[in-house]
Formats: sequence, structure tokens, C-alpha cells
Amino acid sequence: MIPESPIPIPDYPLSTVRYQLPIPIPIPIPIPTPHSHLFKFSSPLYNRDNISNYLNKETSMKTLKYISWNVNGLRACIKKGFMDAFNALDADCFCLQETKLQPHQIELDLPGYHQYWNSAVKKGYSGTAIFTKEEPLSVTYGLGIEEHDQEGRLITADFGSHYLLCCYTPNSQRGLARLSYRMTWEEAMKEYMTKLAAEKPVILCGDLNVAHEDIDIANPASNHKNAGFTDEERGRMTDLLAAGFTDSFRHLHPDEKDAYSWWSYFAKARERNVGWRIDYFLVSSVWKDHIKGASIHSDILGSDHCPVELDLEC
Repeated sequence: MIPESPIPIPDYPLSTVRYQLPIPIPIPIPIPTPHSHLFKFSSPLYNRDNISNYLNKETSMKTLKYISWNVNGLRACIKKGFMDAFNALDADCFCLQETKLQPHQIELDLPGYHQYWNSAVKKGYSGTAIFTKEEPLSVTYGLGIEEHDQEGRLITADFGSHYLLCCYTPNSQRGLARLSYRMTWEEAMKEYMTKLAAEKPVILCGDLNVAHEDIDIANPASNHKNAGFTDEERGRMTDLLAAGFTDSFRHLHPDEKDAYSWWSYFAKARERNVGWRIDYFLVSSVWKDHIKGASIHSDILGSDHCPVELDLEC
């Protein structure tokens, strides 16, 4: 007997659909209904993958708000209004860089958020943190390479549908004293990210310490060959994007000028908006159409960086 139209969808939890569907009912002739477009009648049986995909799309797709902020010392930033900004932004996930503390050095009351910290061995230096409303399936710290895992520069959270990476890329420093190490880090990060992206989409956020294009820096000519704007650093960013990642801000705002996320404390650079865009959200290119918003909160003070935002459907 041909079932009544529209075809009923079994009312099972998504995680059990694959295994607990009832015995398929033969359907000798597909029946056009208002819901026919939800299924591909490639056989005379219920297509379990189509049912699962439909349920997943309809019940799981939502737009999440991510914030990334280099706070240049969280304890100092708290004294400059961090909590006001945190509450006003009300993000689903907050990623911080340059926290400059060990977790026991601060008591941060964030109701509704899970906290994850990665601190440098050297106290008062570097460090990252993730505060998230949704508890990840798992969290890992660092790249798994001893050379790169002494400064608390990376946290990876697995949210099931995607990986979220909070990163504080090493600065090449004055005189490019650390450029060689920086290149080694960049290569390791690219390998790590492409490996993760082979499993599921990746979101990388943080202070990546590079202004990628001339449009991303107020004075490109005078800063050429300075740390953060060398050909080597910019080339590594180009290579990373070519490996399957999208700069979310430039994806939505390809020609926007004077959009910066860091300003020197000298010569009233922030007042004059003489800055650099070095804070990013990179998204696996397979998800670039899921990017619904990308913004820079240059009005929020408290650090020499400002928060950057990604709104992503996932």
C-alpha cells in the first residue's frame, strides 16, 4: 500500500535515525506532495541519508556569534571595562589572546560559560583562552610539538560540526629577530589546520600578527619589511588561504578601507586611526557561504587591539 501523503518522518532523536529507522516501506511510484522536494527518490525505499540530512539541517542550523580579542593582559583589561564589553557583546563564544596570566591568578565569574585556558610556561607572557556557552566535545592545547607548545598560543575546541581554533601567532619582533621561528610556526599551523579540515570545517581566530594586504594597514610603504608586514609573513597568509580557508572580513568587505584592529600606543595612533588589521576569523572555504557577518568593534577600548566578530551559520 502506498503511504498517505505527505510521507511521515519518523520521530526519532537525530543520533538514532541511522540505526532505528523501521523496515523501509516499498514505494513503487513517487508521489508529488508539498514536501516532495525534501527527498530524492533514487530508489523505491526511504533514503535514510536524505532523512538524516533534512533533520540535521532543519534542527541544527543556527547563527552563532564568535568574538576574538587580544586583550594585552586580561587583568589590566578588566580594569579598563572588559566585563562591560563582554556582557554587551553577549557572544556564544569568546576567544582571547595575550591573557598574560596563569588561571589561578584570576577568578573570572562568567555564568553560563565554560572556560578553557592555555598559559605560557613563562609567567605574565602570551596565553590564550576560550569562553563558550556550548560545551565542546573535547579541547586540546597546543600543536603537540614541544617547540611550539611552551607559550600557550593555541587552543582547539571540537564542537562536533566544526573545530574552533583560538590562536596567538608569534610576533617576528623588532629587527625580525624571530622571523625564522615564525616561519617554522606558520608551516606547522598550516599542516595542523589542513589535517583538521580534512575531517570537518575549521574556524581559526585570533591575533595572527600579519597585515595581509596593503588595504589592511594604514602605511604600507613605510612598514614594508617591518614585523607583521614582511613579504615572508604575508606570503604565508596567502598560502594558508590558498589551502582552503577564507578571510571572513574580506569575504564580506573586500574593498573596505581604514578597517583596523590594532593601533600603536604611540603618537595617538588610535585617535588618528593609523592602524593594522591583524586580528582575523578564517573559515574553511567550504563554509564561506555560511558567513553571515564579520565586523570590527573599533569603538571598544581596553587594549591596543579591539574585538573582531564573526556571525556564522553552523
